[in-house]
Amino acid sequence: AVVSTQSGHYGRGIWFGLNKFGHGDFNTSIRYCNEVLAQNSYMVGSKLSLADMSVYAGLKSNHSFNIVLSKGLCGSNLTRWFQHVSNISEFQASVADMPLSGRKAPKDGKKAADNTLKEEGGKFVELPGATHGNVVVRFPPEASGYLHIGHAKAALLNQYYQQTFEGKFVMRFDDTNPAKENVEFEKIILEDIALLNIKYDKFSFTSNYFPDMLKYAEEMIRKGLAYVDDTDAATMKDEREKRTESANRSNSVAVNLQKWQDMVAGTDYGRTCCLRAKIDMQSDNGCLRDPTIYRCKNEAHPRTGTKYKVYPTYDFACPIVDSVEGVTHALRTTEYHDRDVQYYWFIDQLGIRRPCIWDFARLNLTHTVLSKRKLAWFVEQGLVSGWDDPRFPTVRGVMRRGMTVEAFKQFVILQGSAKSVVQMSWDKIWTINKKIIDPIAPRFTGLAKQGLVPVTVTGVSDHSKNCAKHPKNTEVGEKEVHYGSKVLLEGEDAAALTPGQMVTMINWGNMVVDHIATSGQ
Repeated sequence: AVVSTQSGHYGRGIWFGLNKFGHGDFNTSIRYCNEVLAQNSYMVGSKLSLADMSVYAGLKSNHSFNIVLSKGLCGSNLTRWFQHVSNISEFQASVADMPLSGRKAPKDGKKAADNTLKEEGGKFVELPGATHGNVVVRFPPEASGYLHIGHAKAALLNQYYQQTFEGKFVMRFDDTNPAKENVEFEKIILEDIALLNIKYDKFSFTSNYFPDMLKYAEEMIRKGLAYVDDTDAATMKDEREKRTESANRSNSVAVNLQKWQDMVAGTDYGRTCCLRAKIDMQSDNGCLRDPTIYRCKNEAHPRTGTKYKVYPTYDFACPIVDSVEGVTHALRTTEYHDRDVQYYWFIDQLGIRRPCIWDFARLNLTHTVLSKRKLAWFVEQGLVSGWDDPRFPTVRGVMRRGMTVEAFKQFVILQGSAKSVVQMSWDKIWTINKKIIDPIAPRFTGLAKQGLVPVTVTGVSDHSKNCAKHPKNTEVGEKEVHYGSKVLLEGEDAAALTPGQMVTMINWGNMVVDHIATSGQ
């Protein structure tokens, strides 16, 4: 009823706004509006009408819609229309007079919104033990390169749960390795987080907790849960694969403390050592075969300078900082699954608060490299213009190519937070992007320079006039179109013409092909 331009249907459009959104059938109504607005700028035709007012008022006063809108799950067409009419002051003044402001939110509003989340996207699992207002999530990237779309998925998933439970989002840089930490990358990553419209409640660095971790490391040595090992890297790797214990594993606490002091001081001997957790060298899980938790590096840290000579590994630092910062749910990709037992081992042995880990599938795109190390190689070899090259799968790269944040979010929502690993095609994300930008993108005409064919148009004088930049959205603006007796066509289009054929020229109208002169005639 709403899509009809006949005056007799305006009444039904008003009925739709007054009744549909307030009395059930919520998901169907949302889908219907998106279908209508896919072909129209407004609910009825190309101009504002009472139908727009009634539907807007019905949505504005609907609790379920407000929940779905805040999560960006209304659909691109309905979102575009709602934001547009919300900015028209005269429209708002008229809507304010409509008798809808006193309507109560439906009791099943949250349920309707939750159903919409499920229908519009993939499977979002319930976080174990999550309670409203008490969920704390974190996003802890290493500042060793630009964020790619795999990182964007992780960040947006954390944001999704933070917003769903109205909790807190911790933005933390994992700066445990001074050799990889780059202040410039930190700046870029924070800018990318802003580009993704992610707002964090707390900002921190793992290095803020270096003093605490040193105390925990020494505590583990004193409890016999860690030992200093001076075995060379190649031998250590071989022993771990063969499940052979290191000769240093049985050293006394006193010996380990002395060697630990050499590491902390950064002596020549200390630099040959590492601190290993004493877990289980016979475990089928390689992550439990006495992993390294501290290494000695005489390198300046961007934040702490030369104060420290030893630095914790990510696997040791992560559970400690998660616990200290109050993180309730640590979302990690399934590639970390084998390390989950190790994560909890550190937590339990140190007797600190236990966050909940939830694994989700990493983003896998066909024919796409997402390894920062491999992407860095392309940059270093000069094979691309930089980390923001439009061929790169970085946040900057795909946005430079034309990707929108809204498309990013919808793409992540389609995948959900399930653990099943699937190969995704780029076609999917670009299709989503097209649906978002198509209603608002201005239309211009361009021709390839090579192979142009001149065309003579009879009965047309040289002049120009303004035409709409978008055939279905006058709000996009106007462009100047020039007309004359001489125009150019691309060779491929000209080759398809035949005498007597009627063709349509955009912004011109219909023309009849009178005569075709080929080369040499």
